[in-house]
Amino acid sequence: MLEKLIRVAACQLLSGEKVEENVSKVLNFIQLCAEDNVDIVAFPEGCLFGYCCRPEYWEKMLPITFAKAESHISDACKKYHINVIVGSASYQNGSWYNDLAIFDWGGELRYRYAKTFLAGEKWCVNNRGKLPIVRLAGVDCCFIICHDVRYPELVKLPAAMGAQICFFCSSESSLINEHKLSAYSAMPISRATENGIYLIMANTPANPIDMYSSGSSHGNSKIVDPDGNVVKEAGFFGDHIISETVDLSKAKGIVAKRTYSEETILRDWFQKGCEFVVRI
Repeated sequence: MLEKLIRVAACQLLSGEKVEENVSKVLNFIQLCAEDNVDIVAFPEGCLFGYCCRPEYWEKMLPITFAKAESHISDACKKYHINVIVGSASYQNGSWYNDLAIFDWGGELRYRYAKTFLAGEKWCVNNRGKLPIVRLAGVDCCFIICHDVRYPELVKLPAAMGAQICFFCSSESSLINEHKLSAYSAMPISRATENGIYLIMANTPANPIDMYSSGSSHGNSKIVDPDGNVVKEAGFFGDHIISETVDLSKAKGIVAKRTYSEETILRDWFQKGCEFVVRI
């Protein structure tokens, strides 16, 4: 099969509670990725608000604040001809959502994917809609946010329907929760190899000044190939861009598609689940 190459990146970025400061950092990283000829770049969960979960923060927050920040990101996508996935938030039907704003390289907001399985957040509600496949740079992509990674069907269903890359944006627990680190390493690799697709993980780094803060994670942003090999990985601390040119001819999704097509006890059940996937 002929190679089909695309350049992807994960930005490991420590952000705070000031949206304006965060979007400035995001715009700088977008420019750097464009200079590296990146086609699609992902940022961590909650990147625009420092993954702040304090109720009083959200009581005072205005939806227009995120709309303004995202308009700058949209302009940057158009200027640099780059697709961007950024951890944001939106207010819809009287509730906040912890979501990803997904922009194409024309600056169009293609979709908002909100976190399906929350991890105790009280300020937002979960996604109860279908699982999107969004075509970016000519590639079918799917998305999960942080705690979602523990629910394999959120990746397997879109992979069976043709998704070749899963973008996993997270702000996982801090380094102080050492008992979680083995699972944090294993789960992204599992989501890639159990489906036969690429997984791009953009996680927040650890905060060396305050590792107990809600915005402090453990880094280890990574790019995983369809065989489960980690081809690039960042460390625990610091803002980093990890990028790689990947060959999509290797992302066939064979394992996920077997579940859909082979005559097993799972087939009918799985095919029914695939009806919950929507192409955007």
